[in-house]
Amino acid sequence: MEAHYPAHWEADVVLADGGTAHVRPIRPADADRLRAFYSRLSAESIYFRYFGPRPKLSDREVAFFTNVDYVDRVALIATIGTEMVAVVRYDRTAPGEAEVAFLVEDAHQGRGVASVMLEHLAATARERGIETFIADVLPANMKMMGVLRQVGYTAQSRFADGVVRMTLDLTPTETSDEVTASREHRAEARSIARLLTPGSVAVIGASREPGGVGQTVLRNLLAADFTGPVYPVHREVRAVAGVRAYPSVKDIDGEVDLAVLAVPADSVIDVVKECAEKGVRGLVVVSSGFGETGPKGRARQDELARIARAYGLRVVGPNCLGIANTDPAVRLNATLAATVPGRGRVGFFSQSGALGTALLQRVAQRGIGISSFVSAGNRADVSGNDLLQYWEEDEATEVILLYLESLGNPRKFARLARRISRRKPIVVVKSGGTTQGVPIGHSASALRLPDSALSSLFDQAGVIRVDDLIQLFDVGQLLACQPLPAGPRVGLVTNSDALGLLAVDACVSAGLEPRPPVNLGAAAGAQEFGTALAGVLADPDVDAVVVIYMPPIPGDSASVAAELVRVSREAGKPVLATFEGQLGMPAELRTDPAALPERGSVPSYAAPEEAVRALADVVRYALWRRQPAGEPPELDHIDTASARALVARALTHPPAEPPASPEGTAAEVPELPGQESSAADPVGAPPEVPGSTGQEGSAADPVGAPPEVPGSTGQEGSAADPVGTPAEAQPEESPRADAGPVGIDPTELLACYGLTVWPAEIVQTPDEAVAAAERLGWPVVLKAADPEAAKRAGTVRLGLTSPAAVRQAHADLAGQLGADVVLAVQKMAPQPAVPTVVNVLEDPAFGPVVSFGLGDVTARLLRDRGYRLAPLTAEDAAGLVRSVEAAPLLFGEYGYPPVAVGALQELLVRVGRLANDLPEVARLDLDPVLVGESEVFVLGARAVLRSPEGPRRDGGPRRLA
Repeated sequence: MEAHYPAHWEADVVLADGGTAHVRPIRPADADRLRAFYSRLSAESIYFRYFGPRPKLSDREVAFFTNVDYVDRVALIATIGTEMVAVVRYDRTAPGEAEVAFLVEDAHQGRGVASVMLEHLAATARERGIETFIADVLPANMKMMGVLRQVGYTAQSRFADGVVRMTLDLTPTETSDEVTASREHRAEARSIARLLTPGSVAVIGASREPGGVGQTVLRNLLAADFTGPVYPVHREVRAVAGVRAYPSVKDIDGEVDLAVLAVPADSVIDVVKECAEKGVRGLVVVSSGFGETGPKGRARQDELARIARAYGLRVVGPNCLGIANTDPAVRLNATLAATVPGRGRVGFFSQSGALGTALLQRVAQRGIGISSFVSAGNRADVSGNDLLQYWEEDEATEVILLYLESLGNPRKFARLARRISRRKPIVVVKSGGTTQGVPIGHSASALRLPDSALSSLFDQAGVIRVDDLIQLFDVGQLLACQPLPAGPRVGLVTNSDALGLLAVDACVSAGLEPRPPVNLGAAAGAQEFGTALAGVLADPDVDAVVVIYMPPIPGDSASVAAELVRVSREAGKPVLATFEGQLGMPAELRTDPAALPERGSVPSYAAPEEAVRALADVVRYALWRRQPAGEPPELDHIDTASARALVARALTHPPAEPPASPEGTAAEVPELPGQESSAADPVGAPPEVPGSTGQEGSAADPVGAPPEVPGSTGQEGSAADPVGTPAEAQPEESPRADAGPVGIDPTELLACYGLTVWPAEIVQTPDEAVAAAERLGWPVVLKAADPEAAKRAGTVRLGLTSPAAVRQAHADLAGQLGADVVLAVQKMAPQPAVPTVVNVLEDPAFGPVVSFGLGDVTARLLRDRGYRLAPLTAEDAAGLVRSVEAAPLLFGEYGYPPVAVGALQELLVRVGRLANDLPEVARLDLDPVLVGESEVFVLGARAVLRSPEGPRRDGGPRRLA
C-alpha cells in the first residue's frame, strides 16, 4: 500500500435500501477493476459523463484515473464484493476550489450511492483545504443536478454554452446536517427492517442432532409458524425436522432473505460468501468461537464483519441468541429461545446472548408483550444504535428496552436517544458501571468517563437508566400500559396502614410528593376501591395513583381488579398497583383478561416501594419530555474563525519547549484520553497544563479525464472531470498528524468566545508583588503560584488593600513555603461569590464533554460533578448547574447569597460552543470560576491541544462503526 495512502478515509456505509458498500480511496491496483466497471456502464451514463460516446477507456486514461496524490487529486470508489460500483473524484483547480465528477453503475443507481459518496468526498476535500466544488452538468442530466442540490450545501447554478455549471460551498450547514441525519436514519432503519421482516429464512447448519444449535433455531422457526418458507441447509442429509434440506444455500430454488448461521466458526466466512452469491440480504450468526475466545477469535470476528459488509450484508452476532418479530404478518422466532413473549408494544435489545433466554422468559412471565427482539451477542455489526433507528419509525413499538454491556458509538447513541426519547421512552440497563469494562469479544472499547458521567449524559438525552433487570421490566410495564404523569404528586389508595406508610416513605425518598393515603380498611371490596380511586383521580392536585390491595384473607379479587381497570381507563393519569403481591400484568388487571395487556391495563408490583420506584423514574422522564428540546443559542462576541486560526498556528508551529505557566514554572502536559492513563474524570484541582493562565481558584467517469479528454458531468453522480491541478494550487499547511499534546495560552482562545480570564502576575519579591498590585488594582490576592503548593491550606491571602498588607502577606507565605517561593498576584473578585470549576474534555468515545461542579474541597473530594455533551442548549446548561448535589448553594440556601446563575449558564453555553467547534482542544480547565451576585469571573484557565486522528465518532460523513 502506498506510504501516503489515507486509510482513515475508508468506510463501510449503509445505502438507502439498507444494503451496504465499502468506500475507499482509489489505488493503482484498481486498474482492472475500473475497466470492468466501465464496461458495464450504459451509453447514456457515458454520454452524460463525457458529453459524447466513449466506448472504452484507454490505458493512459486508466493510469491517469487510478494514480492520484490524495491531496490535489483524490478519487474514492465504492465496492460491493470484489466489484467497483461507483467512483467519485475531485481535482484541485485553484486554491480552495476543485472540479468534481462521479459515476454510479446503472444497476446501482437509485440506491443512494452517489449521495453518500459525495458526503465522503466533501469531507476529504475539506481536510485538504478545499472549500468549493465545481461541476459541469448537461441540462438533461436531472439526476446529477438533484444529487448536488439535495445534499444540503449552499448551491448556485449558471447556464452557459449548453452546460449547467453548479457551484457547491462545502461549508456544512444546518440543512446539510439534517439531510445527512435523515438519510442515515432511513438507511439504517431499512437495514434492520430487512432482517426483522424476511420473506424467507435459511438455517445453515441445521442438523438432525437433538438439541443442536441449528436444529433448535429451525424448530423454533417452525413452532412460531413463520409466514414464509424455511430452508434447512445441511451438506449431507436430505431433511431436517421433516423439512427438505439443501446441501448449500446456493442450491435453494427460491430467494433467501435471511440466513441463520449455526456452523463452526472457522466455516462462517466461506458460508457468508456463499450467502452473498445467493443474494441473501441479512445474516444472524448464532455460532460461537469468535471474539469471546481471544485474539484469534477476535480477528475472525473482524473478518466476518468486513466480508459481510463488503458484500452488502448486515450481521447480527456472532455468539448471539437471535432475533424475533411478533408481527402476525411475520411470526419470526429465529432464536435459541423456545419461549418468546406474545405481541406487544415493547422493542427489546439485549447484547448478551447467554442472558437473552432468561430475559425473554422473565418478560413472558410478567405478561409483557414485545414487538421485536434482537440479541446482538458480540455486536460485530448490528448494534443498539441500529435498532433505535428502526424502532423510531416502527408503529408497533412504543417503548424501547435496552440491556447494554458496551457502547460502540456513545455520541451517536446520545444523539439518537435525545431525538427518539421525545416520542418514545428508552429504558436502559448498562452493566459494568463500577469498572466501565467491556465483555471479551465485544467490538467496542472501554469507556474512559466515570459511570456518574454516563448517567449524566443519559439524563441529558432523556434516557431512563435503571440499576438492574427487575427495574428495567418494572419501568417498562408501566410505560407500556399507562399514560405519562403530569407531575410528581402521588395519590395513595390502600387497605393497609403499614403498606400505605411504606409507600409514603418511598415517595419522599424518590423525590415524589405523596398525598395522605386513603385507607379503606382490610375489608374493603370492589365498590369501596372504585369509589376511592375515582375520587383521588379527580383531585387536580394528584398526578398519579398507587393502589395497594393486600387483603389479610382472600376476597373477591377479580371484582376489585375489574373495578380498578374500569375507573382508571379514562382518567388520563397513570395508575399502578401492588395487587396481592403479583408481579407484572396479571390477567385480571388487563383491559381484556383473555388477551395480552393493552393500554389501560394496570401493572402490578410485588411491593409498594417497587411501584413507587418505577413511578419516580417515569415522572422524571415525563418532566424531561415536557421541557422544550431547545437549540444551542446564537451568541454574540463569537469569533470561530480566529479561534480555529489560533489553534492551527499552535499545532503547526508548537513551541520547542512547554510554555511557562503564569506561575513561572514550566508546566507539564497532563495525560489525555488515548494515553495510558486518561484524565477521564476532571475533578479536583486540574493538572498544570502548558499554557495555563491565572491562578488556582453518478457522473460518468469517477475520475476526471486526462488533459486531452473533454471533461463533463455524468449521470446520477457526475460532475465534469477536473483536469489536473495548476502548479499554484497548493494545499494549505496543516497541523502535524503526529503532534502530541501542545500547550496554548487560553486567554486569547477564550476571548474568541466572549470569555475573559482575569490576569495574574508572577512575583518573587515583595517589591514585585506591590508593583503588580498597583498595576492590577486594589484589593488583591496573593497566593502560591505552584499548583501543588496552592492545594495546601493557608496558601492564599485575600483582600489585601495596601502595600504594607502585601509585604506582610509575602513574608508570611515565604516563611510558610520557603524563601524562594514563587507567588502570584491577582485582583480580587467582588464578594460574595461561590467558587466553581468548569472543565472540557475531548473524550475519544463521547467527543466534547463539559463538566461542572463547585470548587470547594468537599465537592472535589465527593466528586460531585455533572456532565453534558457539547454543544449545550440553554436547557442543557440549566440542567447541568442543577445536576450537582451542591447546587442549592448557588440559589441562596444554607446561608449562601443567591448568585448570578444565569451568567454561569451562559458561560457554560459558550464553553460548550468552543468545545464543539474545536476538536483540537483536548482539555480545558477553568478553575476557579467565581459566581458573583451579578456576573462570573474566570480566575484561572489551562488548555492543551492535540491534533485529532480523524473525525469525531459521530462526526463527518455517514459510516458504520
